[in-house]
Order: sequence, then structure tokens, then C-alpha cells
Amino acid sequence: MSETYGVVAAIVVLGVLGLIGAFALNRALTITNPTADKLKTYESGVDPVGEGWAQLHIRYYLYAYLYVIFAVDAVYLFPWATVFAAVGVASLIEMFVFLAFVTIGLLYAWRKNVLSWT
Repeated sequence: MSETYGVVAAIVVLGVLGLIGAFALNRALTITNPTADKLKTYESGVDPVGEGWAQLHIRYYLYAYLYVIFAVDAVYLFPWATVFAAVGVASLIEMFVFLAFVTIGLLYAWRKNVLSWT
């Protein structure tokens, strides 16, 4: 039993030494020459204009949240559909309950006018 732990410990030690060696090699081979132009902030090669602070409307976050909900729905629905015959009728009822919750959320978002761009 202790031989197994010895092998695991040796692999961990070799991994840590490899990581430290990679970082040391990176530092040794990196040529740094920081100048004022290199330290200046830029985005896509364009000089920054303005102060860089922009507020987004909460609606964009709601769109992202709804996308995540429906992506998770798809992640659960498609694999379930592929093995439906093996899992039985109880699973069908559970999936309809899950879809009912998703539908109620969609109807709530639609009623609150979250889904309109204007």
C-alpha cells in the first residue's frame, strides 16, 4: 500500500519540479525591455479614447441569463432524449416538470417585456 503512495508522491514531486523548471526557463529566456510605449494601454492597436467606463443596460444581462437557462435546458434535454427508452415513464414525467419550470420562466420574462429590444 505504501508503494502506491510512493509512486503518487514521486509523480507529484516530478510534476511540481517540471512546473518550477518551466517557469525558471521562461524567466531565463524572456527578453524584457519595458519602454513607455510598451507600457501604454491599448486595445486592438488603437489608442484609448475616453475614460473606459461604460454602463450597460440590465436587459443585456437578462438576455445572457435567459441564454444560459435555455443552454442548460438543451444540455439536459438532448442526452435525455437519446436514452429515453431505457429510463422509462417516470423520467418522462420528470422531464415535463423540468420543461414546465423553464416554460414558466419564459412566460414570466415575456410578460415582463424582457424579450423585446425596444
